[in-house]
Amino acid sequence: MKRKHIERCKNLRKNQTDAERKLWRMLRNRQLDGLKFRRQYSVDKYILDFYCPAYKLGIEADGGQHYEPEGQMQDNQRRIELSHLEVKILRFSDTDILKSIDGVWETIHQELRKRKNPPSPQSSPPRVEEEEKSSPPCRGKSIKNVEKF
Repeated sequence: MKRKHIERCKNLRKNQTDAERKLWRMLRNRQLDGLKFRRQYSVDKYILDFYCPAYKLGIEADGGQHYEPEGQMQDNQRRIELSHLEVKILRFSDTDILKSIDGVWETIHQELRKRKNPPSPQSSPPRVEEEEKSSPPCRGKSIKNVEKF
């Protein structure tokens, strides 16, 4: 499969921001849950700062332009389009990455755990007939003295 934007990706890797550099030190070499992350990786028409293909998780380090109205609109459009490809995007401000990398790590770790073990659908309660078949009859004995734990 031929990836798009290869030259642009290479250029972005060479010119990382301080926040991207710090986050990459944490993600590279399978340091987070043994998972492979890619840096400045193209998915569809977008280049993601960091991407874990196994879990379709993109991580973005956002500078100030992402908090302007135009940047927020573009980010929202990007999130919608990538969600159609089942790619989840986590966004962190450069400030959070530079000042609270442990919190960033924990957030990423929790998201990976959610994606790894999605909650199972709740089973419906057994029907009355099934309960009656499976539980032995009491034979008239009282259960008043049973301790509750």
